[in-house]
Amino acid sequence: MSENVVIKTTVRTMLPFIQLYGFYVMTGTEGAGGGFQGGVILAASFILYAITFGAEKGRRAAPESWNTAFKSLGLWIYAGVGMLTVLYSLGRAEFLNYSATFLSLFVPHTVARGILIADVIEVGIGMTVAASFVSLFFDLVWKGDEDGHS
Repeated sequence: MSENVVIKTTVRTMLPFIQLYGFYVMTGTEGAGGGFQGGVILAASFILYAITFGAEKGRRAAPESWNTAFKSLGLWIYAGVGMLTVLYSLGRAEFLNYSATFLSLFVPHTVARGILIADVIEVGIGMTVAASFVSLFFDLVWKGDEDGHS
């Protein structure tokens, strides 16, 4: 891609807003959206950065070690909340049965469910989806060797 100041400035200006919108969509359980949609928007912002500024600079902004860490952390968050419900109920509740969590002792079930889904599980899903899509993008465009050198 040739050097284009207008495109680079526009992308540099829009990236924080795109990422903020991705986080908003990720945690918006009362409206349209969710972890998957928010994660895709976040991944699109990283991909837009890589397309605009080059794959090598994009790879430095989102290294594969970070993608692996975010994918794993997102899965651990999702599975951790699910296992917490089973452990807290001493095996009486199913996986991801939100009424069995400790939050349901203090707040109504719907509030506890909203907190767990919007603030914990959807973030975990979004992290995993965003990291997976960014990793897939770089797998497709990266022309370097196994160590990441071009």
